[in-house]
Amino acid sequence: MGPKVDNDDLLGELRIDRGQREDHRAPRRWPWIFSVVVILILAAGAALAWWLWAGKVFEVQTATAVATSAATGQAAVLEATGYVTARRQATVSAQITGTLTDVLIEEGERVEKGQILARLEDSAYRAGLDAAKARAAAARAQVAQSEAQLTQAQRDFQRQQDLVGSSLVSQQAADQARTEVAMLEAQVNAQQRQAAAAAAEVEVAQVQFDYTVVRAPFAGVIVAKAAQVGEIISPLSAGGGFTRTGVGTIVDMDSLEIEVDVNESYINRVKPNMPVLAVLDAYPDWEVPGHVIAIIPTADRSKATVRVRIAIEDKDPRIVPEMGVRVTFLEKQPQQPGQAQKGVLVPASAIVERAGNSVVFVIDGDTARQREVAPAPQTYGDLRLLPSGVAAGDTLVDEPPADLLDGSTVETN
Repeated sequence: MGPKVDNDDLLGELRIDRGQREDHRAPRRWPWIFSVVVILILAAGAALAWWLWAGKVFEVQTATAVATSAATGQAAVLEATGYVTARRQATVSAQITGTLTDVLIEEGERVEKGQILARLEDSAYRAGLDAAKARAAAARAQVAQSEAQLTQAQRDFQRQQDLVGSSLVSQQAADQARTEVAMLEAQVNAQQRQAAAAAAEVEVAQVQFDYTVVRAPFAGVIVAKAAQVGEIISPLSAGGGFTRTGVGTIVDMDSLEIEVDVNESYINRVKPNMPVLAVLDAYPDWEVPGHVIAIIPTADRSKATVRVRIAIEDKDPRIVPEMGVRVTFLEKQPQQPGQAQKGVLVPASAIVERAGNSVVFVIDGDTARQREVAPAPQTYGDLRLLPSGVAAGDTLVDEPPADLLDGSTVETN
């Protein structure tokens, strides 16, 4: 018979320790907590990255899409930007210092050559002119009196000569009459010179008086009114900020032309009388024909550019000084019927690759909008032809940054 088994021992073996039972039943929570923390960190990082990207403002250079001119047999070889300038422009001022009593101009008003623009206080100059005229009149009266005396002396001398021949008067009396004539002739000569000096003084006083009236030196349009009635005007800037140096600025609109800066690396493509098409920033759908007037024979060292002057062939009131303009230089090329290309020309640097596709970024307000394009194989200098996707006059981002995305906020320079 086997050993006796105690029932208490058996029950003790079957009893489960409370600590072991709690450890067995408690779930392992730390992996879940760790996962939640990692997810929250990743979400916060993504939110921070999105906030930084969405709040970033890209400072970009811009370029304007220009319509092609293939239908005319002209190919674009170069594009440059510049401004409308006036070859004939003047800030009109008085040649004397004085107080304005009348200002007869307003901005935008057209004036003719010689038209009165303003008047200065002229009481002192008027008095000086009247005094000069009075002195000149007195001098002329003295001349007339002396001339009358000379005429009488000449008659007396002639009678004395006749009487000397008849032995009725002495030779001494005749000599005295001759001397009187000579003295009066000298007096008349001196008084005539004095009268001429007085007349010159009148001319000087008249010129000074005329300086109180400011006139237009040529026909044009007033673009700035710089002074008001009651202000002191002076050509020498006397009195610092209390003295005006000009009444207004006048521009001869017939002298408007375009000045552009061409990169010196491409200046060899520009020739005198070369045809161009200009597109004003204010009217992107309007092409203005022109031609090269001159290539200024000096370069800007700081910008590495050469200035080119361009004539505007079709004058229009919409063209005003200091307007921004983009100029496309054209070159005559033989063209077969049916070769005309439709689309727009844009700088090659505005086209970039995104996800294997050619794209450009069109500026819409302060936002860059990505558009896929298919550039034509033809090149026109540093320009590329885009048959579709971009319209003439659209403003593009030139040399888009690598991190620029669709919807990014941009700021143009």
